[in-house]
Amino acid sequence: MKTNEEIRKDVMEEIKSTPELFSIATEIGVATKDGIVTLSGKVDTYRKKLVAGEAAQKVKGVKVVASDIEVRIPGSLKKTDTEIADAVKHALRWNSAVNDDKVEVKVDDGWVYLSGEVNWVFEKDSAQRSVEWLSGVTGVVNNIKLATKKIDTKDLKTKISAAYHRNAAIDANAIRIEVSDHTVTLRGTVDSWAEKSEAERVAWSYPGVENVDNRIVIETAMFA
Repeated sequence: MKTNEEIRKDVMEEIKSTPELFSIATEIGVATKDGIVTLSGKVDTYRKKLVAGEAAQKVKGVKVVASDIEVRIPGSLKKTDTEIADAVKHALRWNSAVNDDKVEVKVDDGWVYLSGEVNWVFEKDSAQRSVEWLSGVTGVVNNIKLATKKIDTKDLKTKISAAYHRNAAIDANAIRIEVSDHTVTLRGTVDSWAEKSEAERVAWSYPGVENVDNRIVIETAMFA
């Protein structure tokens, strides 16, 4: 069982080992309490903030990551909202996984707001990933909705369960799946945040799923 200090050190080491964060790793603060990790500090791009959070989530013993990292874009990289909006539309147009005609874009003080309706969750996620790297972006709010599709709840549950059994990162026997209407509810106990996150990602990957209620619990450890 890891102590708070061991988790903190492991998270710091994971951040230092992440190529995108090499130059700023020492500027990111890490605090831990009972498996809850809080990140602080300043970065010059929104993507680096996300990458820092993703690095922390990889560490065993981490249950929740709260990112208080502030995005401060230097003057040389600052863009007007109009410039950012044009860059976003261009990025979406060149992304073969996204039908840019279905996605609406609004930019306010560097924050990008995505809306519209798509058929698949991978389209929604891909649209957001297209935006995260863009210069000048300080945050992204993804309000894209999924088109409603008729589903066979029993068949959907069977498919998700089979996917879990195929996935080396998931202990399929530890997770219970419930499907009601267009909502998938996940329950059970796993060893890491990464496994919990992967289980949710897989559930989202099936057409007709409009909501995933992830109630999976990360195995409780002793903290000091």
